[in-house]
Amino acid sequence: MQDKPVALVTGANQGIGLQIAKDLVAHGFTVLIGSRNLERGEAAAWEVGPDARALQLDVTDRASIAAAADRIRKEVGRLDVLVNNAAISNTSKPPDMPIAEFAKLTRPSNVSLDEVRTVWETNVFGPLAVYQAMLPLLRQAPAARIVNVSSGVGSLTRNSDPAYPYRSTFGPSYPASKTALNAITLAMAIELESTRIKVNAASPGFTKTNLNHYAGTETVEEGAREAVRLALLGPDGPTGTFSHATLGTLPW
Repeated sequence: MQDKPVALVTGANQGIGLQIAKDLVAHGFTVLIGSRNLERGEAAAWEVGPDARALQLDVTDRASIAAAADRIRKEVGRLDVLVNNAAISNTSKPPDMPIAEFAKLTRPSNVSLDEVRTVWETNVFGPLAVYQAMLPLLRQAPAARIVNVSSGVGSLTRNSDPAYPYRSTFGPSYPASKTALNAITLAMAIELESTRIKVNAASPGFTKTNLNHYAGTETVEEGAREAVRLALLGPDGPTGTFSHATLGTLPW
């Protein structure tokens, strides 16, 4: 078992996940770059530096998750931080279609059930499956941290407010998948509240990444900030929260 703390970031070969990996390395971590495609993961690890290692990990594939957990167990023996970052926004949106227009195609009355299932498989069931596989390794750390990368568009409280600017885009696919992820985050925190493991959800904000075809307004550095803060929480830090770097605590 190595001396440096170890973090696993899923979906870390690009975007916010890659920036989270860079920031955690800067804070003294060995970071495992979780990536469905190993070659892309290796390229990302090379970009991050010698304290990053590529790890083939498809959050929708149980065999892949189990193999990743087994490799971590054999090579480093524990996990100090798990960042569930891997996510997809959709499977069919044309890059040049405005989000508001696409939202009309994903309303409860007309959304493709196959689309919903595919998005939820990555955004909801994926983090839960990774959590289950990695929890024994997290328990081996003195005080592990779990960060689930969510989104403010998943907040039921905010979407219940007619003045919320993104209310019209709330639907069963991506937004509701983040609502479900928030619920799972709270369930994880409740399960582990008697331990030293803290579980929190981070909203990166509308970040310019491949997830939204680079239509976002915030940089990846800004988008990664809250997840990194939660990963580095001290013993007096909170658990079971949902927050954003500049907006602070967000309502569920």
